Amino acid sequence: MSTSNSAIPHIPTQLYLISPLDVGGDFPERLARAIDAAPDHVTAFQFRVKGFEGSAGQHEAAALAAPLREICAEREVAFIINDDIALAKRLKADGVHLGQEDGTVAEARDALGMQAQIGVTCHASRHLAMEAGEAGADYVAFGAFYPSTTKDKGDAERPKPEILEWWSQIFELPSVAIGGITPDNCAPLIAAGADFLAVSGAVWNGDEVAAVKAFVKAIEG
Repeated sequence: MSTSNSAIPHIPTQLYLISPLDVGGDFPERLARAIDAAPDHVTAFQFRVKGFEGSAGQHEAAALAAPLREICAEREVAFIINDDIALAKRLKADGVHLGQEDGTVAEARDALGMQAQIGVTCHASRHLAMEAGEAGADYVAFGAFYPSTTKDKGDAERPKPEILEWWSQIFELPSVAIGGITPDNCAPLIAAGADFLAVSGAVWNGDEVAAVKAFVKAIEG
């Protein structure tokens, strides 16, 4: 994933960082360090902050997001907003990531334009993924593959790595693997053909530089 305006090509597995819910304090510096630890591998960052409702909330979210967007822009990392089409438009983000209840690809495309990168959560569903592709999404996300406090849905069906292999063999649209992914458990997802590993807690719950480098080591085998 990049800030380019074309469809995302198949490439060796890349890292897609997802923010923790708290992005205040020294988080901008942590984000910069994480990206700089592996600039050729970290290609996207998702701003995922909850609880900012109404115009006041949008203003606060925008204030938190602004320095993070700048850090990403300086490093040519795609800056993606989670769930919120309006906030993505306000921030002139590179794109938006949509859950199944966060609006349609068509609505996002209408608001953000043809150049925006739009991703869709498809859980463990081949049908949802095909629908997203047909609707014009730029990538599909499968997960949670492992137990996750960030992207888990409780009793929802957990996908197997085989869904990534099936997708990559049939479709050119990139896939994102998400949910509880760590340097120790990511190998099957990489082998199955995941274009991106979406990671959060495994990076931000400790030393972000060491974590990113550990992911790179796993990706490079």
